[in-house]
Amino acid sequence: MLEIISEDECNDTYGSMRIWAALVLKKELSEEENFPEIPHERTVYRIMEREGLIHTPKKKPNGITKEDKEAQKSDNLLKQDFVAENPYEKCVTDITEIPCADDKNLYVSAIFDCFNNEALGLTMADNMRAELVVDTLAQAVKMHPMLSYNNAIIHSDRGSQYTSVMYKNFIEKYKIIQSMNSAAGRCHDNAKCESMWARGKSEIKACYNTKRMKCSELSELVFRYYMSY
Repeated sequence: MLEIISEDECNDTYGSMRIWAALVLKKELSEEENFPEIPHERTVYRIMEREGLIHTPKKKPNGITKEDKEAQKSDNLLKQDFVAENPYEKCVTDITEIPCADDKNLYVSAIFDCFNNEALGLTMADNMRAELVVDTLAQAVKMHPMLSYNNAIIHSDRGSQYTSVMYKNFIEKYKIIQSMNSAAGRCHDNAKCESMWARGKSEIKACYNTKRMKCSELSELVFRYYMSY
């Protein structure tokens, strides 16, 4: 377990399930005949708890997008079912913010595939205008054309960025199906995306003092975390 944690500075935030999965992978890739059996995940948890390796998130995520009450909304097609049997079938998207040292906020927009939590698109800016989410979608379609061919569902909250004419036109152009929270303030309707933000920010902040970093430095760190790490 300590070897796994030491492999990357962000691995210090691994919970018992991710440590267990990493141990199983090490066993599968090992050429040692006497590689030890991997215990149950609960046993891994008890060992990590005993050794002081369990970390608890300190803060719950807060939504930052605001609803345009007059804009036309889409139906909630996912209904909190975030399980996908295949890639590019169900996706979730949202915007989050991270304070920077230069008295600005870094706004991060991403699209995550429910199949494997992969970030299909990721863009960042010092504002949260509709262009931010459109650029994220354009990047995702360019990198993963099957989003368009599969008629993927992309779910978001009811923020004005996602009900804008610009975003809806792009959705229709690439034959993507739009889904939205059933009402304003229903964070559980987009719990998958909220979870990705919460985990990412807690793990990044556990390794770095982001409040002392400029937006340019922080953007590189966020890109590495979601698109590489």
